Amino acid sequence: MLDHEQVVVRVGRRSGLPVILAVHSTVPGPAAGGLRLWHYPDWRDGLTDALRLSAAMTLKMAVAGLPSGGGKTVVALPEGTVLGPERRHAVLQDVADVIASLDGTYAAGPDVGTGPADMAVIGETTPHVFCRPAELGGSGDSSPHTALGTLAALRAVSRRLGGTPALDGLRLAVIGLGRVGEHLARLLAAEGAELTVTDIDPGRRAAAEALGAAWRRPDEILAEEADVVVPAALGSLLTRESVPHLRCRAVAGPANNQLATPDVADLMHRHGIVWVPDFVAGAGGVVNAVSTELHHVGPDEARARVLAIEQTVGELLGTAEREGVTPARAAAEAAHRRLSGPGHPDETRTTARL
Repeated sequence: MLDHEQVVVRVGRRSGLPVILAVHSTVPGPAAGGLRLWHYPDWRDGLTDALRLSAAMTLKMAVAGLPSGGGKTVVALPEGTVLGPERRHAVLQDVADVIASLDGTYAAGPDVGTGPADMAVIGETTPHVFCRPAELGGSGDSSPHTALGTLAALRAVSRRLGGTPALDGLRLAVIGLGRVGEHLARLLAAEGAELTVTDIDPGRRAAAEALGAAWRRPDEILAEEADVVVPAALGSLLTRESVPHLRCRAVAGPANNQLATPDVADLMHRHGIVWVPDFVAGAGGVVNAVSTELHHVGPDEARARVLAIEQTVGELLGTAEREGVTPARAAAEAAHRRLSGPGHPDETRTTARL
């Protein structure tokens, strides 16, 4: 059964590429979520991604206590497609048309394959966009805020594992040194954490070594002996096959859609591994952007909301331990309570299957 309020699939009239926009819920307020430009074997794989990611955005917003629902836009690029400047601009205009047609139901921000400059292009057509460049009045690159929120989440994990939020000496295996991953690795190195890192781009090794981090190949990192594995790249990393090879006590990171299938959360629980849901640990970027650009709060309040992720994660881990459930289940139930509380009719099935 489709748990979404609205799904739009349209072939862009300029680019000829499929634009997929999924609105999961607008119960707490207009939906918000990123625009992903990525390669897929089939456009239907992009649709699957949009459905899963938009549902996760609803959970992310609800757990963070934000008055916004979840949505996602995916442009499904055929394998091997290279977007030159002109065609990329055409794609963004096509996306803007679809967003504008929803008349404020959904606002878009950056995701994999897009950034603030792309949001500026979309903003030429529709105001329903966030994370535009700072010089255009937007909140700019969300990566530092996502990294800061993940740092806050890792403090809560550290307290759960060792009784202290201090990260000094904690062994962390960071997967991915992209915009968010590198920001996060720098913060963690400054905190004195012991880092082992990887990236699909071997050229990132120099950045890792500059931080004093050990380097592993992508196919080695999941089996690294560590206190916490920190996924900071693309999703579906945690599978029924990979979990038995994990040699860590917890998994917490900003990568979206980390679980290949929802039951992997239960499998990690049975293996004694604490998994902090990605829609909680990785919420800092969207919390800051939505707070400043859509809710119009000041920078200090926005930062406080990001840092509050530490308290949120701590409460979720405590609830999960007391009730003998996974943190994923505790987070989904917390989101459900907020979405179906006073003033929010219980009209969406936001508990997901976690």
